[in-house]
Amino acid sequence: MSIAKAYDVAYVRFAVPDLDLMERFLTDFGMIVAERSADRLVMRGHGDRPVCHVSERGEPAFLALGIWLKDTADLEALAAHDGVAVEPLDLPGGGSVVRLRDPDGFLVEAVAGQASAEVVECPASPSWNQGGAYPRQSATRRVRQGPSHVLRLGHAVLGVSNFSQSESWYKERFGFVTSDEIRPVPDVAIGAFLRCNRGDVPCDHHTVFLIERPIPPGYMHSAFEVVDVDDLLSGHDHLIEKGYDHFWGVGRHYLGSQIFDYWKDPWGHEVEHWTDGDQFVTADGGGIGSLEQLMGVQWGMKMPPLPAGESEA
Repeated sequence: MSIAKAYDVAYVRFAVPDLDLMERFLTDFGMIVAERSADRLVMRGHGDRPVCHVSERGEPAFLALGIWLKDTADLEALAAHDGVAVEPLDLPGGGSVVRLRDPDGFLVEAVAGQASAEVVECPASPSWNQGGAYPRQSATRRVRQGPSHVLRLGHAVLGVSNFSQSESWYKERFGFVTSDEIRPVPDVAIGAFLRCNRGDVPCDHHTVFLIERPIPPGYMHSAFEVVDVDDLLSGHDHLIEKGYDHFWGVGRHYLGSQIFDYWKDPWGHEVEHWTDGDQFVTADGGGIGSLEQLMGVQWGMKMPPLPAGESEA
């Protein structure tokens, strides 16, 4: 039994020295400004989540991962267990937050009680003529040019110093279940894709991915869902045209099955567009994945070479 149950990832929080530059990048990436001040930029997607990305003025750094709980009683249980306070959440949507430190010192902000935001309509996606079925008749398919349309934050990836210790910490507090454990050799686990325990309600293949690496722990990437494949590819062209730093994609992952496209923000933080990921219920259980599956693709661009000792997901 866990202390609380996560329902989804909420947001990622960074420090950056230039909020104007970050706003331009995130707008071109497909997000919407939810709130802006001299010292903070809050971005949201087109879905009903009030926030998915926060930037604060400062030297470039990853600051925190937000994890969304549906029950405010879970916040009180977490606070009591870790000896911290339940505080008001100073972000769009309000609500409350409990701030915790994981075994590697990452700040984890458990949030609940946020009010939903109004959904921002995205361009309609015409029917696909494929697989021998042709529902789109007497009509053309025209893809809207410009940025992708981010719907929400889907998952975050952290490099940790001790996978077993970190996995236990996150599962104990948030009730995550394993979708795929990464074993480079039999009986040795160095990472896992963890999803929320929603019972019979389907959820993403992973909400958090933890992997132990022979380098200091650190943020690896955060991944934002977009409308569909056309939306992802249109956004890819837009970001290329704007001159941003492309890292990896387009391709389809093995573990999670997402169609993906990785970019780097102006300070080198990796952010991903994805669509068409797997969904599982708790009873579906989990599996074991290899390093080849972790770093490979079903189709598309192969992973670029990484510095010695690193791995990506």
